[in-house]
Amino acid sequence: MVCAIRAKVFKRYLPLNLYMAASATVELLRYRILNHYGFTSSNYFYFYYYSDALLTITLFLALISLFVIVFREMSAERYVIYGATLLLGGTALFSYLVVQQSSNRLLTHFVVEMSQNLYFVGLVLTYVLWGAILKLRETRTQLIQLVLSLGVYFSLFAVNYAVRNLFPPFSSLSISLLQVLGCFLPVAWAYAFWRIPKDARLVPARLAVIPR
Repeated sequence: MVCAIRAKVFKRYLPLNLYMAASATVELLRYRILNHYGFTSSNYFYFYYYSDALLTITLFLALISLFVIVFREMSAERYVIYGATLLLGGTALFSYLVVQQSSNRLLTHFVVEMSQNLYFVGLVLTYVLWGAILKLRETRTQLIQLVLSLGVYFSLFAVNYAVRNLFPPFSSLSISLLQVLGCFLPVAWAYAFWRIPKDARLVPARLAVIPR
């Protein structure tokens, strides 16, 4: 957020900065609850997973804001918002249908399932956005860096969730890695705001060869 303010792009990427503010606030509250109640307490358990769901939804909205920026010149923001609303609602419904047979802690299972599903949806949407950037010949360097960082972030978390579900013996290691993975996005976005001028542009020919 400091880097965004310094680069005078805080309002341009307001949803991204709001996500970072929410993330920092949640981490402080988690630390406080952890110290007060302990790691194995139900208080920390519930707060962790419910706050994770809220952060995931906030990150999803931040991703949609990047879609809006990319498609703004086509005056398609309204369709992007409608589509995002339907997708978010559909993901919530699918998550509920998956866990509706759970008689114990239905709401908690729903929250965890929705968070995981939204990460996979975010992963797909990020690569869809990258395809749109290539198709529309988008050249704003800072925007491209933000999208690529988000794609890597979602990919890392999707792999981490897959490992936890497919290989339960490694779940403790994957949970520890979450702390490391969580540092990637703020560092990558800070670099984009600090080191890349807000009006910098890529040469179209260079943009075309980035994925190779």
